[in-house]
Amino acid sequence: MQKSTVQLSQYRAAYLEFDSEFGSELEPQKKSVLLFLHGFLGESSLWCPLMARLADRYRCIALDLLGFGSSSKPKLKYTVWHQTAFLTEFIAVLGLTNVTLIGHSYGGWTSSAFAIEQSDVDSSVLSNLVLIAPAGIRDDSFVGRYNYMRPILWETPVVDWVLAGLKPIAKLTGQQKTYEQVAMARREFGQQPVAKSFIVDRLRPEDAIDTVETDIHKIAVPTLVIAGAQDTTIPLWHCETYGQGISAAKFEVLPEADHDLIKTECDLISNLITCFLAP
Repeated sequence: MQKSTVQLSQYRAAYLEFDSEFGSELEPQKKSVLLFLHGFLGESSLWCPLMARLADRYRCIALDLLGFGSSSKPKLKYTVWHQTAFLTEFIAVLGLTNVTLIGHSYGGWTSSAFAIEQSDVDSSVLSNLVLIAPAGIRDDSFVGRYNYMRPILWETPVVDWVLAGLKPIAKLTGQQKTYEQVAMARREFGQQPVAKSFIVDRLRPEDAIDTVETDIHKIAVPTLVIAGAQDTTIPLWHCETYGQGISAAKFEVLPEADHDLIKTECDLISNLITCFLAP
């Protein structure tokens, strides 16, 4: 499946639109729109299995968020507001209305922040919200969790020289696997400006200026929150904060699911979304 791209005012947005092989009585433009937003270090193709289960009834579009996948990757001090501005313009350029936003983890954070913004305007853009293990709740225990990774993110060739010098030593001392993990992390984070920004620019609790826990009560559209009981990345209480803070939100906990639930629990999540959106 080929990604499409559209040029926004500043950035390029890449996305996948899934076409059902079984067809539909409705043309894609006449179907209700499901817009999928991926999690941290992810990209749009991660949604393909779920979109395949829903595309016969809905127009399914998955977006590479700003700084991810094939969308533009500017060097910024990223906040969730960069993503909501990017998402707002993408929706406008494609002319989408009555959208159901489905966001996982970082994409859930972006989706909820977008819904909060939409609550302040008279808009027909957003009709429903599905938050799957959503991030975006302030948790000071996260601060400093990845400080040990900061040296490998320094933008200097010295780090590459040091790593090159350590490679034969790691092989001799049986630390080759650890070395390869560190080298891969430098390569991957070098290509992931959002992840790099979150490690480098969020060193103190007060740097978490864009979390949404104080404003989620503004979300007025019907909302489904799905959590994994075994999730060690996004604690269950984060999801419970969404479920309790959004008026009349429907809250589902999957007992055996961890943070990879959009992959491992695809059939169940598809059924939950279908039931939630059923008239």
